[in-house]
Amino acid sequence: MTPLDAWTILREGNDRFVRGQPGHPCQDAARRRELQIAQHPHTVVLGCSDSRVAAEIIFDQGLGDVFVVRTAGHVLDTAVIGSIECGTEVLGAALVMVLGHDSCGAVAATAQTLATGEPPPGFPRTVVDKVIPSITQITSRANADGVGLPRELDAATLGTEHVRHTVAALSEFSEALRQGVDDGRLAIVGVEYDLVEGRARLVEVEGDVGERPTAS
Repeated sequence: MTPLDAWTILREGNDRFVRGQPGHPCQDAARRRELQIAQHPHTVVLGCSDSRVAAEIIFDQGLGDVFVVRTAGHVLDTAVIGSIECGTEVLGAALVMVLGHDSCGAVAATAQTLATGEPPPGFPRTVVDKVIPSITQITSRANADGVGLPRELDAATLGTEHVRHTVAALSEFSEALRQGVDDGRLAIVGVEYDLVEGRARLVEVEGDVGERPTAS
């Protein structure tokens, strides 16, 4: 399978989901038996832990189709990148998708922290700390000291920037992923999911999936 093949499968699955006509493929007893020995997912999805954004459902996929890694705000660490490389280098997935969405709590908490200078208490602060680098370039225009949000930016804009930055960070931190893109056997895409419409919108691409990102 090529990156274009994998993206086409996901795009068609999302179209079915949006229309309210999911096919629920690969979810029967025969599929369970088929996967007993090995799995060969076509896509690795790095998604947000948000309960409203389950990749298998919104892309109408079944057992063994997608290898999913989820963290709040789809933030990265070495274990996450290692899990993604397991999906591509060991299991042979042709596509890596970073799946963000609107009304993301991690992005909203980061925007609040940048606006007030007050991080959330407890371990959620570590999530905010990992989102902040995604948006420091645009937030640095706010004030001379770099604190606060530019008036023209909102949480939706920050969320899009975070998806794009995560795509770039994957190819920057992982030599295996970068080499896969360079060789043409892998692509990395950034996607934003609309909670109301159910549509997944392409916002960033590294590699070839036969489609270019839509304008923000």
